Amino acid sequence: MDWNSGIKGFKAFLQLEKSLSLNTVVAYERDILRLYQFAEEQLSAKSPLDISYDDLEEYLAWLSDFSLADYSRARMLSGIKAFFKYLLIEDLILDDPSELLEGPKLRRKIPDVLSYEEVEKMLAAIDLSHPQGHRNRSILETIYACGLRVSELTHLKLSNYYPDIEIVKVIGKGNKERIIPIGDSAINHINFYLEGSRRHMTNIDKAHTDYMYLNRRGKKLSRVMVFNIIKKAVSDAGIQKNVSPHTLRHSFATHLIERGADLKAVQDMLGHESITTTEIYTHLDTEFLRKTVMSYHPAYIRKSVQN
Repeated sequence: MDWNSGIKGFKAFLQLEKSLSLNTVVAYERDILRLYQFAEEQLSAKSPLDISYDDLEEYLAWLSDFSLADYSRARMLSGIKAFFKYLLIEDLILDDPSELLEGPKLRRKIPDVLSYEEVEKMLAAIDLSHPQGHRNRSILETIYACGLRVSELTHLKLSNYYPDIEIVKVIGKGNKERIIPIGDSAINHINFYLEGSRRHMTNIDKAHTDYMYLNRRGKKLSRVMVFNIIKKAVSDAGIQKNVSPHTLRHSFATHLIERGADLKAVQDMLGHESITTTEIYTHLDTEFLRKTVMSYHPAYIRKSVQN
């Protein structure tokens, strides 16, 4: 088997059997193409079936010369491991040469979050008199109310919106469905949008009629458009933070956990496979921690009584 047929088969495996998102498939394909480039230049175009552990170690050392960030190198290693696992599953190799490879140790970065007051400020900054004002307000309300990823928001369907029982059905990573409660505020703003500008659109593309959020050309919103809507709202609100759609998702999770929500319930709503991913949201601001210690630690309570 040559590299081209191996990569083609790997791509089909990721799409059909693993049901990975297009972005993930493209990233993995790019990673293996880079390994193929290395094999051609450094290993005399060795077949993927003949790649050894030592070859992969040499490849990782070669990558280090490009000063790639640890996260990028870790993701590339993930793609390599997935590729050789595919070859193993297909009985094209007897042993996985990537099994013992170790990647860089990644620090779990605490995500930026907005306070509830900043979220309210951001929502209030949207000009509802603008033709797309109610659409934009409902987009932000929905991301924050449900903790959606930007791709989940842009793919949200009218047929998966149930305002009467206050839930939405979301298609997440790996094409997995999950049910998320949606509150009154988001529902009200969605309904303003649906009954207003959305209802009066006359140019809706037939293939996009079931998508909730449309652009002015009657087609599904792009990820970039959502980023731009949020960027403008942040600027208009005078918030001095780097805010993205994911910041609202982080804020959703953090605000729930800070107020005592069950970690498993938050995991389910976020669509995390592992609860360790959700645990990153258990970080609390120092003021919250200070108040907690002063309210419950016996030494502080005793001091307060004595005074």
